[in-house]
This record gives sequence, structure tokens and C-alpha cells, in this order.
Amino acid sequence: MLASIIWILLAGFFVGQMARRLKMPALVGMVLSGILLGPQVGNVISPGVLSAADSLRTIAVMVILMKAGLGLDREKLAQQGTVALRLGFLPAACEAVAIALAAVWLLHFTPLTGLLLGCIIGAESPAVIVPGMLRLKSLGWGVKKGIPDAILTGSALSDVLLLLVFSLLLAFLTQGQTGGQMTGLTLPGGLSLSPLQLLPLQVIAQITFGVLLGWVSARLLVALLARRNWTQNTVQDALVAAGFALSLVVISTAVPVFSGYLAVMATGFFLIELNAPLARRLRSGFDSLWMVAEIVLFVLMGASIQLAVLENVLFMGLGLLAIGTLVGRSLGWYLATVGSNWTWPERLFLLPGNSAKATVQAAIGAVPLAAGIDGGETILAISALSILVTAPLGAWAIPFFAPKLLERGEVDPTKVAIARKITLLAAVNTSASAVKVLTQAADLARRSDGEVIVLHVIHNHDIHDQDIHNQDIQQLKQQAKQILADIHHQFITTQGSISEEIINAAKANSASEIIIGRSLDANHPSTSSVTKAVLQSSALPIVIA
Repeated sequence: MLASIIWILLAGFFVGQMARRLKMPALVGMVLSGILLGPQVGNVISPGVLSAADSLRTIAVMVILMKAGLGLDREKLAQQGTVALRLGFLPAACEAVAIALAAVWLLHFTPLTGLLLGCIIGAESPAVIVPGMLRLKSLGWGVKKGIPDAILTGSALSDVLLLLVFSLLLAFLTQGQTGGQMTGLTLPGGLSLSPLQLLPLQVIAQITFGVLLGWVSARLLVALLARRNWTQNTVQDALVAAGFALSLVVISTAVPVFSGYLAVMATGFFLIELNAPLARRLRSGFDSLWMVAEIVLFVLMGASIQLAVLENVLFMGLGLLAIGTLVGRSLGWYLATVGSNWTWPERLFLLPGNSAKATVQAAIGAVPLAAGIDGGETILAISALSILVTAPLGAWAIPFFAPKLLERGEVDPTKVAIARKITLLAAVNTSASAVKVLTQAADLARRSDGEVIVLHVIHNHDIHDQDIHNQDIQQLKQQAKQILADIHHQFITTQGSISEEIINAAKANSASEIIIGRSLDANHPSTSSVTKAVLQSSALPIVIA
């Protein structure tokens, strides 16, 4: 198992980076490495790891759903009204029905078996959609109208609906084979409800109790992590929160009266409302967890794909996916956004932004075959095909079409992590203040994981003392090397007006902040006002050491 884990992590990472350098989503490389490592090709992943694949995928999906909850914006969801709610039911339901009708026509399935296939294929993939939407939020695309928030919420709700219908259909189709019977509910007074009549109540219960338990979990985490201070750093915060979130998923499988995945997402959402500083720390921690979970999720997803059964259903399967998306899901998108303030380009963005399949299909695609349902092998093949086609396509299409179809708004850093490169410009001279400036720059760079540009400007008055000044520059370089030993940095020199050169260098290197001393050169009284000149001329934050 240890060798398998090494193969999964290293092959998944490096093949994913190769895909990224070829301008493709990294998950394409991860899925491909899973196919190559899996039993279909290389067969280097141990049976023990493959048997634990469902559990490992559950952990990975928990991580990404917690990230989704920590990135939701209550104000934007309220602004959308019922759009997010309709996105949670109409597109998935319409796609499932369209696929069911197409399966009856193309594959000669019974209507119920076709609908079972529709429930599997219609489910949306949080593993693809959540990272895509969070990235759009961090860049500002569609945030003005809360489009990423509506898609995130709708995706979670749609999976609740389809998984419940799938369970109901599976029980109905297997009752004759197992000898069991579907059970309904008898209410006081002798009123009996069939499983089909119970379905709306189950959907409401799953959502209601999922949200309620998410709220309870969030309050417990705030009490433990923020008020009682049981943890000392972000890693411990994320570890405890992940344990709570995974517990919700595990409990929901044993007590299926609430949606565990929805409860996880709700936990992240309520954490923002209850304690924003804690939510920010957890956002950072779960970003780190996702780097590992993403590799495990998509490599194991690729390893589970049955290539041998794809050949016979390739063209029919592609036809089913096209009908489900372009006919069924498109109708659902239209109905979900009727009466909203979304423009037609924004509605069109739902096609690439809300169509990816991966997680649910990998988790339940093989269940009908294991249950002995007629057509189970075909259902598994089409599930695998949906992953191979829509997951890479969705991961590529979301960032590609967002700038073309959505408006760019202001990013709210309190709701989403903003990853950006931090570059600090440290302006130094040959006086004793250089050590203070370099030390301040080193401290800020370590906190922000940034890099430092060390700038020394040769004043026009110093040109005639070039030999002496070269010795001073070498001393500055040595000081910078010592103080910034653990930080990426470079030393540059220019010549001219000190304040102008500082500002020009900051612009040229896209600096985030400028760090200068109170007086850049005590030997030149004319330059004692350099700090004041930089303060007046620069739009960047200035740190005076």
C-alpha cells in the first residue's frame, strides 16, 4: 500500500503539472495517471488501496465541500432569491428525465432503468465545479450577481435530490431479485404513504436536517477553536474541522435522515457568519488539504474507469450525454433563471460552468451492476464515459468562458482566499539603516511567503566615487544574502534620482509594498527628503523601517 500511495501522489502531481504546462487542466493529467497506474494498464496500485478508494474519495469530497461552504456569500445568495434553489432541482431533474427517455430509445432500457441511469449522469461534480467557482470568485468573475454562489449551492442541492431518487429506484428494481419489499410509512390515523409519496418529505428532511446539523457543527467548532483555544495554529484548526466534517458524512450513512455532504457545506457557510477570522484560517488550512486530496481523488477516479466496456457504448453514450446536457439540462437552466437579472451570456455560462460529472458517477456508477440490474454494465460504461468527457471539458471550459460571458466585479477577501504573489521592494543605501530595512523586509516576506527585490540607487553625486561605492555595494549584497538567506530575493542597482528610481522599480517588478529607511543617505542632506517624496508619489503601501 505504501508503494501505491507513493505512485499515486508523485505520478498524479507530475502528470498533472505536465497537463497544466500543455494548457490543459491538471485533473486531466491526474485522471490519465490513474488510468495508467490502475488495473486496466499498469496494475501498480494495490488491491488494498483500490478497495479503500470509496473512503478516500469521500474524504476528498468532504474537503472540497468544506471549501465550498467557506466560500459562500450569504448576501449574494439572498440577492439571487429562488434562482439558487431552482438551480438545485430543475437542471438535474430535466437532465435525468431527458437521459431516461433517450436510454429507452437508444439502449432499449425500461423507463425505470433509464431514470436510474439519468440520476447517475445528471448529478454534478463538486470536485470539478467547486474549485472552478471558487477560482472565479477569487478573480471577481460573476461575483456582482452572485453567479458562482448560486451554482455552488445549486450543485449541492441537486446531488441531494438525485441520490435520493437513485436510492428509491434501486430499491424498487432490486426488490424482486432480493425478495425484499419497499417499505412506506404509516401515519397515525391509518394513513399510509408509499415510498414515492415519501420522496418529497425525504428531500425536505435531508436538506433541513443537513443545514441544521451544519449550524450545530459550526457553533461547536467556534466554541472549541475560537473561544476555548484548543488549537495553536491553522493546521490544527483544519484537522479538527475536517474531523467534524467527516463525522457528519459518516453519521449520515448510518442515519440517512440528512445529507452529510450538505451538512459539511452548511458548516463552512455558518462558520463565516459566526466567526469570520476562524473561517479565514480554516480556508487556508483546507486549501492545503485540497492539494493532496485532489490528487488522490482524481487518480483513483481514473483507476476505477473500466476501459474495456467503453467500446460498445461509445457513440450511444456520447449521444446520451449530448441529449442530457443540450436538451434536458438546458431546459432546466432556462426555467431556473426565468425572472432573474441574469443576462443571456450569463445564462449561457451555465453550459460550461455547471455540467461536469466526476465524483458521484465514480461513487455509484458500479452500484447497478453489483446489484444485478439488467444493463448494469452499460450504466457503468456510460458513467465512466461521462467522467472522461465532461470532467476535463468542464475544468477547461469554466476558466476559458468566464471572461467571455461574465462581468468582472470586486472581490470580497472575507469570503474567498485570494492567491497572489507578494513582491516586496526594499530600498537600501550604504548607511546603517540598510540592516533595518532588510530585516523588516525579511520579516514581512516570511509572513506572506513573498519574495524581495533589494534596490540600491546610485545617486548622481556618487558617480565620481565609483570605486569606493562598488565596495559599499558588495557589502550591501553580502548583508542582503545573510539576512534574506531563506527568502527568494534579487539585488538590483540603478542610477538617477533616488525617489523616482524607487517608484519606477516598484512598478517594473509589480511590487506589493515598498520598504525604505527614514533617511536613505545621511551623507547627502539633499536626499533626506527621499522618504517624503516616495510617500507623496507612490500609490503603493510604504513601510518605514
